[in-house]
Formats: sequence, C-alpha cells, structure tokens
Amino acid sequence: MSKGTKTWNMVRVDGSDAYATTDIVAEEFPLTIMINGQEFATMVCTPDHLEELVIGFLATEGAIYTIKEIEQLSIDEERGFAYVETSRPIPVGESEQKRWIGSCCGKSRAFYFQNDAKTARTVMNQFTLSPESCMQLMESFHENAHTFQRTGGVHQAAIASDGEIEIQFSDIGRHNALDKLYGHVIKNGGRKKNHVIIFSGRISSEVLLKVSKMGIGCLLSKSAPTDLALQLAEDLNITAVGFIRGGRMNVYTHPERIELKEKDDTVTPNREEFN
Repeated sequence: MSKGTKTWNMVRVDGSDAYATTDIVAEEFPLTIMINGQEFATMVCTPDHLEELVIGFLATEGAIYTIKEIEQLSIDEERGFAYVETSRPIPVGESEQKRWIGSCCGKSRAFYFQNDAKTARTVMNQFTLSPESCMQLMESFHENAHTFQRTGGVHQAAIASDGEIEIQFSDIGRHNALDKLYGHVIKNGGRKKNHVIIFSGRISSEVLLKVSKMGIGCLLSKSAPTDLALQLAEDLNITAVGFIRGGRMNVYTHPERIELKEKDDTVTPNREEFN
C-alpha cells in the first residue's frame, strides 16, 4: 500500500446484493508545526512530502521568505510533529488559542487575509502557451493523479514548464497540495519565468493568492472560478483558465498569455455542458 492511503474493510451494496470487500481510502494525518520551540499551527494533511508542505506553508504565512532562513527542519512522523529552527525570531501570535487548519476549508478568512499584504505579489513575467498545451497538460495531470484514482479523496496540484509537468502532489487538503508545490519551488531555487500551475479544484480567492505568492503567472484548472478570485487575478496579473475538459476551456483573465485565435461570433458558454 502506498503512503497516504489505507485499506479499509467494508460492505459493498450492488442493487439487491451485498458482500464484504475492501476499499482504499485516503489517509488523514494531523501534523503540528513547532517553530523555535513554540507551537505555530496544527494541520490535517496527507502524510507524504511533509518537508515541502511545512516549507510551503511557512512561506505562505509569511514566516519565511527563503530556504536560508530555515536552519533546521526535522519531521517526527510517529508523533506527528515538525520541528523548525529559524535564523530569526518568528512571532507565533498573542492568542493562547491553538490554530487548527482543517483539510477542507483551510483557515478562516479573518486569519488568512492578515498575511496577504506582505506575501501576495503582482506577477511580472510574460510568456505564452497554446490552448493545445493547456489541454495536454491537463490530460497528463489526470493521468498522473494516481492517489485520486485509487481513493477519489484527494486534491492534486502540479507545476509545469515547457509543456511538461515537473512535479505533482496530492493531499486531502487543496491548500496543502499547493503548499507542497510552494515548498518544492523554494527548495529548488525558485520559479521559472514560464512556470504554470495545474490544479484539480475550483479557483477560489485563497487558491489564487497562493499562486500569486509563488510568483507564477498562469493557473490551469478543470473547475470553476469565483468572482473574487478573478478580481484578484486581474489585479495581480495572473492568467486564470478554468473548465479545461473535453477539448474546451475558459480563459477568464489576462488572455494575452494564451495564443488565441478569436472568432467573430461569441457564444455564452452553457454551464450544463461542463457537468
């Protein structure tokens, strides 16, 4: 059994028949991050690529900006703790209440936006890619979603350049999957000019902000965006592409990065066609 999944005994019902069998389910793992001996946060995640997750999460929170600020990082998987020592003091917060970050909805909006002003960035890089490349990347993305194919219970995020996926992560939390990507980028010397992020979930404002913090100018998703996410994408110079499926896609913001051949007649898309 691969890491991040478990086998569970169950009863399957098929019409009027029922029989005992097993299923593969996604593993849910609580991880507490300690910074300089103080508890920073506890999150629920998939227990793989935990080092990338911790680094990406700390960068997203504005606790670190470069890998050089981490003097030591160790993971105790048996106890569910990550121990981080940094080169400068990190304020953990005045509240005595511990912060629990769930696998579904992430942090509360009040806590999330406290860090955006200092970590979100306007993306300045310019590059182009073809619609065919977007669709091919999404096809490869689905083919590589092995944990999702086995469990149906995780989100996926990948980073690509030059038409090829460099690395792909899965996690029960959509924010965690993106944080693993961010951690990978920081560990490996930063982003490339033509990096593209591919994501399995909807394009929400929180997801868009994570992409901006990575400094990546294009986000591809098979799902729908929200209006606030698109407003942020416009302001932060990010190309947001949604509903990439069935040979079609919607370019919502900054279409100059997509090599488009416009038609004179425009048709409002029928959302039912994407369901």
